[in-house]
Amino acid sequence: MSEKVDDFKISIWHDVRTKKADGTYPVRLRVYNRNTQKVKAYILGIDLTKAEFETIWVNPEDKSLRGKNKEIELRLKRFETRAHKEAKSMTVFNFDRFATLMFRKPSDKNNVKYHFDLAIQKCMDDDKIGTADSFRSALNSFAQYSEARKKGCDIDKLTFDTITVDWLKEYQKTMLSDGKSITTVGIYTRTLRVIFNNAIKAKDLSKEFYPFGRTEDAKYKIPKASKVKKALSSDQLKILFNAVPETDREQQAKDFWFFSYATNGMNLKDIALLKYSDIENDSFSYYRAKTFERSEEKAKIIIYLTDFTNSIISKYGNKDKSGFVFDIIAPEDTSIIQYRKINNFIRIINDHIKRLAKRNDLPNDISTYWARHSFATNSIRKGATMEFVSASLNHSDLSVTKNYFAGFEDEAKKEFANKLMDF
Repeated sequence: MSEKVDDFKISIWHDVRTKKADGTYPVRLRVYNRNTQKVKAYILGIDLTKAEFETIWVNPEDKSLRGKNKEIELRLKRFETRAHKEAKSMTVFNFDRFATLMFRKPSDKNNVKYHFDLAIQKCMDDDKIGTADSFRSALNSFAQYSEARKKGCDIDKLTFDTITVDWLKEYQKTMLSDGKSITTVGIYTRTLRVIFNNAIKAKDLSKEFYPFGRTEDAKYKIPKASKVKKALSSDQLKILFNAVPETDREQQAKDFWFFSYATNGMNLKDIALLKYSDIENDSFSYYRAKTFERSEEKAKIIIYLTDFTNSIISKYGNKDKSGFVFDIIAPEDTSIIQYRKINNFIRIINDHIKRLAKRNDLPNDISTYWARHSFATNSIRKGATMEFVSASLNHSDLSVTKNYFAGFEDEAKKEFANKLMDF
């Protein structure tokens, strides 16, 4: 029976290509991936002359090593032994995963902040700036709680085995008593659950320490607030549309709010990302940024242009009709700059639509998100089917759309009851 050949080959390598000022050369850990036939070399923080490397590593049996030389030999052997151990622990050898396993501190496996940092860095590498910010916000919340609680600890020392069901229940109670909402608690604890799952998937954590699940299983159940959907009625939409702005900013806010409403509740981020190349004849098409990465099947959304939406594009669109339609972000912007510009744009629109609404006795907490809900509910009121609205909103399943309307059902039922006797 033949012995299995490893996917990798590991060796200690003296890199004599670059000579340092003191006459030494760096010693590296050389790793060869047999599958990809690629080689990577990792710095070990040890520099030796050619003679020292020959004595310590190539022919150590020729001499009895003592003192510093013996210490260096043992260090190199530990590096080599650990490298084989970590490489063998992977089902399929991967350089990035190997580097993570090899060069982190032994305590990092059980360290919550370490795994948060890994998740944040991956989000940044993938240009998911908003998700990275969400991870940071959750981490900051857990840091404040961990440091403030009795017998608490600094976030740098918080370990997975510390976060028990009781720990999470106490965290939830503290957050609520501090005025935070159930929604916020749910967002942060779901983020923490992702970190737990990442650590388990990486084989850094045993499933026995997983505190999440169902209450009946004596696990922590992440709270979920009932969603109150916000939408303007037909009369309120008419009032807002006819409202007279006092400033250019209010006019801009009103225009873009109704542009979102008239384009099937299009998210302002997607509006910012809209390009002239997406427009063809009397329509434009786009992929919803929020769900693009999560969706296995990429569904393109088609929006038919109207006199109103064409007027907004004509009013605010870039005059050279190339690149992005609206002057919100620029083609040369990095993903971080784009994220900041879009967030700032949404903040400005929300701020000024609130001012306009307040003067016209409309709900003071109106936002751009209301445009999406208002499109959905008013479509249903005008006779659209749930299937049509589901497709328009780009929901993955009809059940998502039905859940979307849970907050309006009472009003809709009342309208329906009043019309029953209209023969």
